[in-house]
Amino acid sequence: MNHFGKKSVTFVMVLLVAIVAFTIGTAVISTSAQSQTVSWPVTTPQPANTTGAVLDSEKAYSGIYNQIGPSVVSINVIATQSGTSGSFVPGNQNQGQVIEGTGTGFVIDSNGDIVTNNHVVQGATRIEVNFFDGSIYKGTVVGVDPDSDLAVVKTDRPTDQLHPVTLGDSSQAFVGEAVVAMGSPFNQPWTLTTGVVSALDRQIDSLGQFQIGAVIQTDAAINPGNSGGPLVNMKGEVIGVNAQILSQSGSGSGIGFAIPSNLVKRVSQSIIQNGKVDYSYLGISGTDVNLYVIDALKLPNNARGVVVETVEQSGPAAKGGLQNANVTTDQNGVQVPTSADIITAVNGTPVTSMESLISYLGSQTKPGDTVQMTVVRNGTQQLTLPVTLTARPAGT
Repeated sequence: MNHFGKKSVTFVMVLLVAIVAFTIGTAVISTSAQSQTVSWPVTTPQPANTTGAVLDSEKAYSGIYNQIGPSVVSINVIATQSGTSGSFVPGNQNQGQVIEGTGTGFVIDSNGDIVTNNHVVQGATRIEVNFFDGSIYKGTVVGVDPDSDLAVVKTDRPTDQLHPVTLGDSSQAFVGEAVVAMGSPFNQPWTLTTGVVSALDRQIDSLGQFQIGAVIQTDAAINPGNSGGPLVNMKGEVIGVNAQILSQSGSGSGIGFAIPSNLVKRVSQSIIQNGKVDYSYLGISGTDVNLYVIDALKLPNNARGVVVETVEQSGPAAKGGLQNANVTTDQNGVQVPTSADIITAVNGTPVTSMESLISYLGSQTKPGDTVQMTVVRNGTQQLTLPVTLTARPAGT
């Protein structure tokens, strides 16, 4: 029933009653009522109570919840997008364009800066940031980075009410390490799930043309709404930003991916300082060493690295001396190299896969840096080639 559509006569009757009541009560109000400071009821977060805990792990998980909870925010977004998916805004006449979405974020400094995923705030026309104590603030986008699927949102919440997280060193994460994820799955804010680091050095798609490397895989339950939330180790350090799941149903299936905190540090700082992120560019296409390459170039079976397939003409790699692979087709119709450069290290850091190369360049270098690339040419000759990196070309 639409309460705003009642008969006007009802409104007149109520108004007359209100006038009479006000007239009768004026003397009492004017003599007894006193102006008071407005006081709103405060939402007091309930910390996890460990009184009934039996296992040390239960106390540890509760401790993490109490520590990280005030740093985590639930983000509600109204965005302009094409299509008809999402939760529609009531009363909106263009339902195919305006949708609502929910995500997660966390405070990273005392200035009100919050990290979340780029895809959480993409196309946002309004951002609502909900804090653990029930306070709600308007959020503004400081900047976004499609190539890492990260964004920074800012609020004007007072400094003394902010609880920045500690960003850990994601390079120290290990398989089997206990972790917790916190977020707003299916719009259920401050939900904590537990799991372990299932694998390291995964590679996932970004919102741009490049991929994200050194990604952490976890079996902690991650569902729609968890995006942008923290993956936390048992020291209370954020080691990743929960970003994607691998699922056929659209909900968590035990394979979730978190963007590593070392990349988060670099990207968030660059966004805050410059409003954007510039990445290094090498100018190659390549693949991991596989059995075809091992057989074709007569490499040892434990050989690892990135096989350079093509080198962009006049690009950084070409100027540094890297070469295109020469390719032939074997008896099974498979293209295999007859000669190739294989990148095995950058600045002495081993490169075992394309994921590790992307990760190192993305988190440890910037445009203009000259790196020392260790290259095995044709499986027999090891070279060290200085390569001066440039910025990724615009539009890529």
